[in-house]
Order: sequence, then structure tokens, then C-alpha cells
Amino acid sequence: MMEDFDEIYEEEEEEEDEERAAEEQLLKYAPDPVVVRGSGHVTVFGLSNKFESEFPSALTGKVAPEEFKASINRVNGCLKKTLPVNVRWLLCGCLCCCCTLGFSLWPVICLSKRTQRSMEKLLDWENSRLYHKLCLHWRLSKRKCETNNMMEYVILIEFLPKIPIFRPD
Repeated sequence: MMEDFDEIYEEEEEEEDEERAAEEQLLKYAPDPVVVRGSGHVTVFGLSNKFESEFPSALTGKVAPEEFKASINRVNGCLKKTLPVNVRWLLCGCLCCCCTLGFSLWPVICLSKRTQRSMEKLLDWENSRLYHKLCLHWRLSKRKCETNNMMEYVILIEFLPKIPIFRPD
């Protein structure tokens, strides 16, 4: 009786391996993601206060320029609300750093993580509202700067592979 159970389990593992191989095959042919870099003049812990609103040519035919600009404006609006508070706390933390042995920087770190989470939630909402239907996925990603060794946050717009609906089960 236990031998039969093991056989069923092994068949399920083989099916999962086949599904993973098919997904990897689809991802191999997906184009490179579009990178939207920060273009603001203030950066706190790698997160710029503004992202470029210029429509990337790689998204032509995938999404309307108006929708792209509206999404970037919502992201920039979120940053406009949260980043000035982070900058003020950073300045206060730096002024008091020697007296508090660095503990005065904790509020800035917590606020920065909170800003990142709110950005990720906003991008998830944008994905579920529109971009997943267009086979696109927006996400916040940490990348190395092109000009120096610092890290920065960018918005990656990835192309999701279309699932072949004519493939047999």
C-alpha cells in the first residue's frame, strides 16, 4: 500500500519538474526589463525623491504613454509625501549622532523601510489594476549605480511571458 503512495508522489514531482522547465523556457525568450531610474536631486538610502517620467521606447505598443505617466506620477506623489520627512529626520539624526552613539539614526532607517514598503504596495496595486493584464510587472529593485559603487533603487518593468493556451495539459 505504501509503495503505491510513493509512486503517485514521484509522478507529481516529475510533473512539477516539467512545469518548471516550461516556465524557464518561456522566461528565456522574454525581453530584458525596462529600468526607470531616479532623477531627483535628493536621495536618502538609495531612494531618490523622483523617478523619470519620460516614456521608454521599449514599452511602445505595450502600454499607453498616458498610463505610464499616470503611474509614475502616483509613485512620485508617494515619494513627495514621505521623503521630506525622512530628510528632516536624517539631518536631526546626523546632528545628534555623536551624543547618542548612532541611535538617533534609527528613526531614519525605520522611515526609509516604511517608504520602501509603501512604494512596493503602490506598485503591487498598479500591477493588479493594469499591468498584469498587459503582461508587465513593475517592482522596486536595488541596483548598483552606473557612475559609482553606491546602490540605488530603480523601478524594473519586467515583461511577463504569455502562457501558451493551446498547449495540451
